[in-house]
Amino acid sequence: MGQVIFVSAGPGAADLITVRGARALARADVVLFDALTDPALRELAPDAQWIDVGKRGFCHSTKQTAINAALVKQAQQHGLVVRLKGGDASVFGRLEEELLALAEAGIESEVVPGVTAAIAAAAQTRRPLTRRGTGRSVSLTTAMTKDGELVAQRTADTEVFYMAGQQLPALSRKLIEAGWPADTPVSVVSKAGCADALASDHAVASLGAASMLHKGRPTVVTVGAGARPLANNTEFERMPAPLALVEALSD
Repeated sequence: MGQVIFVSAGPGAADLITVRGARALARADVVLFDALTDPALRELAPDAQWIDVGKRGFCHSTKQTAINAALVKQAQQHGLVVRLKGGDASVFGRLEEELLALAEAGIESEVVPGVTAAIAAAAQTRRPLTRRGTGRSVSLTTAMTKDGELVAQRTADTEVFYMAGQQLPALSRKLIEAGWPADTPVSVVSKAGCADALASDHAVASLGAASMLHKGRPTVVTVGAGARPLANNTEFERMPAPLALVEALSD
């Protein structure tokens, strides 16, 4: 019986993977990888068998039951299987279902943590998710429930919504219904961690304006204290040209 290591690849660029994750990947006999993991990561395991088990919202995706079965089957046939997940495996990565499937089959597993999209988006825009005195709490939320319902709440000083890119106008309305003031700052980042990341600034009431800019791209929406630009107004001047240009055009 083999072993499965869940490796968190980080969002976007291949070099956001941790050293521990890269070392585990280099040892793999088989890699089951997600849709949003960087293809450049294949260079770390050139001799492994790579199996696509990707999931994408509103697109053709591998069913979770099939992924669970594939993990068990590959672990029974090979020494080391790496389950390569985008971002951090424990944040909206359906990690629990896969861990349970392995446990029920008596297969040993390990989880390697990584960088989640909320952290990458904050780094991309140079806006700390926590702020002294004004941002003491952060909530990570998936915008869509299991039943396909859009839900927004106000549970923390900073609320970060995952998988909301196709629902921005509706999310704007839901945020106001949840008690967020219409002028609350919102930062929208798509493909966070990638060289072609895009960022735009909005207020809750005008969030729908970000739809066309980020259309078809994995998107993270940060609302509240962590979305506020730096107080000294020098952040924009220090940004790389493409990101600064995008924010200027979106105003």
